[in-house]
Amino acid sequence: MHHTTRRATLVALLTSAALAGPAFAQDTTPPPAPVDDEIIVTAQKREENVQNVPISIQALGTTRLDNLNVTNFEDFSTLLPSVAFQTLQPGITTVYMRGVASGGDGNHSGSLPSVGFYLDEQPVTTIGGTLDVHVYDIARIESLAGPQGTLYGASSQAGTIRIITNKPSTSGFEGRVDGEVNKVAKGGVGGKLEGMVNVPVSPMAALRVVGFYQRDAGFIDNVPGTRSFLPDPGGITVNNNAFVDKDYNTVESYGGRAALKVDLDENWTVTPTVLYQESHAKGFFGSDARVGDLKAQRFFDEYRDDRFVQAALTIEGRIGNWDLTYAGAYLDRKTASSTDYTDYAEQYDSLYSSVGGLAGYFFYQNASGATIDPRQRVYGTDHFKKMSQELRLASPADAPLRFVGGGFFQRQSNAIHQDYIITGLSPALSVNGYPGTLWLTQQHRVDKDYAGFGELSYDLTPQLTATVGGRYYGYDNSLIGFFGFGRDPNGPPYNAAGSSRTGVAGCFTADGATVRDDTGAALLPAAVAGSPCTNLATFVDGKLVPKATKDDGFLYRFNLTFKPAEGIMLYGTWSKGYRPGGINRRGTIPPYAADFLINYELGWKTTLAPGLRFNGAVYQQNWEKFQFSFLGQNSFTEIHNGPDARIRGIEADLNYSRNGLTLTAGGAYTDAKTTQNLCAADDPTYSCADPGNSVSAPKGTRLPVTPRFKGNITARYELPVGSSRVHVQGVLAHQSSASSDIRVNYANALGRLPAFTTLDLAAGVKFGEFSIEAFLDNAWDERAQISRFQACGACTQRPYAFYIRPATFGIRAGTKF
Repeated sequence: MHHTTRRATLVALLTSAALAGPAFAQDTTPPPAPVDDEIIVTAQKREENVQNVPISIQALGTTRLDNLNVTNFEDFSTLLPSVAFQTLQPGITTVYMRGVASGGDGNHSGSLPSVGFYLDEQPVTTIGGTLDVHVYDIARIESLAGPQGTLYGASSQAGTIRIITNKPSTSGFEGRVDGEVNKVAKGGVGGKLEGMVNVPVSPMAALRVVGFYQRDAGFIDNVPGTRSFLPDPGGITVNNNAFVDKDYNTVESYGGRAALKVDLDENWTVTPTVLYQESHAKGFFGSDARVGDLKAQRFFDEYRDDRFVQAALTIEGRIGNWDLTYAGAYLDRKTASSTDYTDYAEQYDSLYSSVGGLAGYFFYQNASGATIDPRQRVYGTDHFKKMSQELRLASPADAPLRFVGGGFFQRQSNAIHQDYIITGLSPALSVNGYPGTLWLTQQHRVDKDYAGFGELSYDLTPQLTATVGGRYYGYDNSLIGFFGFGRDPNGPPYNAAGSSRTGVAGCFTADGATVRDDTGAALLPAAVAGSPCTNLATFVDGKLVPKATKDDGFLYRFNLTFKPAEGIMLYGTWSKGYRPGGINRRGTIPPYAADFLINYELGWKTTLAPGLRFNGAVYQQNWEKFQFSFLGQNSFTEIHNGPDARIRGIEADLNYSRNGLTLTAGGAYTDAKTTQNLCAADDPTYSCADPGNSVSAPKGTRLPVTPRFKGNITARYELPVGSSRVHVQGVLAHQSSASSDIRVNYANALGRLPAFTTLDLAAGVKFGEFSIEAFLDNAWDERAQISRFQACGACTQRPYAFYIRPATFGIRAGTKF
């Protein structure tokens, strides 16, 4: 009955969306211009109406963002059918578009993202988690599907998402304040307060400042539990009584941004901006179905603090009748986290049961030789820095021959620290210089890329335009540092099992050998501060240099646009995108190469009547030797180039606006499959037939994470009541099931991401400059899973599901002045 009601609601809304156009089309009253038709975008590095841009783009304008109370990435991704994502908690999100997903991405020293993120003109794409910029006072969000290689380059392989802020205005003073209080079903109370002020400081300059505070209520309970470790009898049993808590996965975030726009004269404008944001997440965001609904058993304090600041400068001007733009930025992001790793200890205790578990194999003991509790917790920090600069020229937009092009450079770095701690571990069993640390990762990663790019468009006839674009790119990526166990310098048995294969045993000595091969030689100084020594590097002329990989190449885009009649545009595109290669943090594994995406696309953009718009595209994408990340030996992330994949799909969106009624519907069908076997070990033939090798995913396996179908419908009706305007609104979203991993056996053990349908409802009134609204999000209290996770590559006993927020009721109010 529960699901029947949902299906009936879905059918009713789909039917109303389909019939609304013909029904209202018979009304001869001139309708107001639809809001979305007026959206001006800069997807092609120049201002254009969204209906004139010959690429698959969805633009969420200011009005729609405000109406739907969009605050963060998870909110607006619901409205983007071609977008999928995985997340473990806020700030640890990996984004995918059009099915370009192999799973397992997002590690701080893993593959670069395949989807680019921009804040205004500056890229904010980061390693190890998308920057979740708070959405408030935003002009629009542009989602560009398909390779954007020529204009956006690296990490825009599958698409690009751009958040465009409202700019300072000299036209007058204005301000805005909005607040919200909400209650989560089976959870706590949250809320937010946001504000904006725009202040003209002179006829030629204005300042715009935005600030916010938000508290997201928790809804996961940490319930009592015990864990027992071998030998049995005589082992150790522990409980989590000290950490039991209700609704403990809370998030507190706050920050703001400021922009100063200065018109130097009628041709030149300078806009410096600064963004600051900080969030503090507590608890664990996954649920273990074995212990109950929205419940888990965790045995250490867990948290993640995320702080980032970006300073940016945009200079816009004219040289003759050509537009010149400079966009530069510096981003500094610091994170610190503590994670419970008890599941890892439990699993490996079971794996080594034949020798007495961890106590018998790893000899976990304190300084007195007594066996100790083997549970681990991981304390980690990342310090990410990014500097980017772009200079470009654009010819007049009204000329029949148009050009846009320029140069780009960026440098990203990440200082990585991960400390796997066992309380009371003997110094002789610990990483040298880190008592109590079983395993240490201390590394420094640098990713550099540079490019020269250009696109040339020519109007062959008033109806037919040809575009050709190219980008010469180069990248140079490196990694250096330490990873692994310690080593007792006094000789056998050295210390923890495995020390002969990694850690200090593999560190370089002054003669270029390693400790395991030359135990008496002096160690070279640590290349990364805080390391006991260096085992991830290249020895050159007595010195250690980072392991590095670099390459260059050329990307292209060809487009033909045809406008057979007013309000109708057809286009065809052939384009290529890429993602740079990089270094594996296990130094014995070779670097992974760049992977490429070739896109063949036919699309249409139509304005069928005033207020009625229908856009769409069909495509095929060939993903060549895709980068594949997985937890390998010792649950250590490895990245390899896998086989090829083929992705076919169709995406469309319908917008209707008339007489107070706004209907918006969007959907995407994605068929993404491997075209060769994915082998457990690298095999250039993809037969997986060598001894010791096996097939992890046979030819024809569907790529993970992305559902076969994802769609949404938004309906909003406004009507005047006296001097006020009353509105009601609903958002229905559905997506089909998806695999959680590309490897068949692992995916079966982890479990699929089930299909789900959600409904958000709202009703409110605006009177003058004031507004108030009541809302109910996830009205059916759907347990919609967005990710599944296990602590280690060999773990099978405790898969966790990560859900969207349960049903949430709240009231929000705001005023403009």
